[in-house]
Amino acid sequence: MTEPLVVETAPPRRLPPLRRLGAQMTGRALVVVVVVVMLALSYASSLRIYLDQQHELAVAEQEVRERSAQINDLEDQLARWDDPAYVKAQARDRLGWVMPGEIGYRVVDEEGKPIGGGVVIDAEQQLPADEQESVWSDRLWGSIRAADAPARKVTTR
Repeated sequence: MTEPLVVETAPPRRLPPLRRLGAQMTGRALVVVVVVVMLALSYASSLRIYLDQQHELAVAEQEVRERSAQINDLEDQLARWDDPAYVKAQARDRLGWVMPGEIGYRVVDEEGKPIGGGVVIDAEQQLPADEQESVWSDRLWGSIRAADAPARKVTTR
């Protein structure tokens, strides 16, 4: 009988424990780094949204404070108009009225326009150019013509 052929096989090659641990740590470390990066991106997005909302809230609160101050000023002004002395003072200042028995003077320039004080009515400057040219009689005549020619009824079949 022949002797069986014996093939020597080398035992599986094993890495030293320190090197094997390093290879496993690299894989684990990569997973940990990926997880940390994903969490950081998620939290950064949430943080950005939070900061944007805080900014919008601060702007809204500032607007509320400004509007409240404006409302208080208007209420104070309205309360002043309830005082007859204030109304008289405004009539004297703005309209140039005088009390009975007083003599009113108005200083005018070379062109006859009052100098200082008083109300200047500039309504013509505030209207669009096409409305400044029309006079009230033109508008009245236009409305009469429009009323005289009513719109035709449109019938559908």
